[in-house]
Amino acid sequence: MGYYYTAIGDSLTKGAGAWLSGGFAPLYRQMAEERLRTSVNYENLGVNGLTSDKLLPMVRNNQFFRTAINRADIITVSIGANDLRPYAKALTGRSGAGASGIAQALNRTKGNVRQIVYEMYRIKSGQRRPFIIRMVGVYNPFPSVREVGVYARQYNSFLSGLGGGNYRVADIYPSFAGNERELLFLDGVHPNARGYRMIAQELHRLGYFPLR
Repeated sequence: MGYYYTAIGDSLTKGAGAWLSGGFAPLYRQMAEERLRTSVNYENLGVNGLTSDKLLPMVRNNQFFRTAINRADIITVSIGANDLRPYAKALTGRSGAGASGIAQALNRTKGNVRQIVYEMYRIKSGQRRPFIIRMVGVYNPFPSVREVGVYARQYNSFLSGLGGGNYRVADIYPSFAGNERELLFLDGVHPNARGYRMIAQELHRLGYFPLR
């Protein structure tokens, strides 16, 4: 028996900065195949620059996205970083507008992501076949600005409170904190190959119950 894996989200899902490795999603797929001892068919719906307010209507109305979610046994979602990044950049310049803007952006993002998760469960409702949803948390690409880290951790904590027993969050913040030089690409924003492998490993550590 094979499984279907749909990867949804922003440039982390797309694999920006990974060059030929493809990011965390193909690595996670390989790990899933080894653990589940069967084939895992894979579809990557990552979009560079995607924000939660753009992903929400895709999940609600885009039939291609909805079909991919409907047939998936494994779903990963990376979203939220692009919602907060413009304000985080403003904070690097010690802008007061950045401080007030990021708090508002965080609240908007929470509302969107809550609805995204709800909609995924609604798409899957009525199915007897088990499935898992795995959210990818965010890290702080601006470690010199403490406030950015505070908001990143708040968002990750929020993610952990969503979903049911088949829903878990890969909190990648602790792994990146203090290791940015080793795990980030030359642009200082996206992970490099080592960073993406670490994300895949964090997802893998969450297990695959109730699939196995």
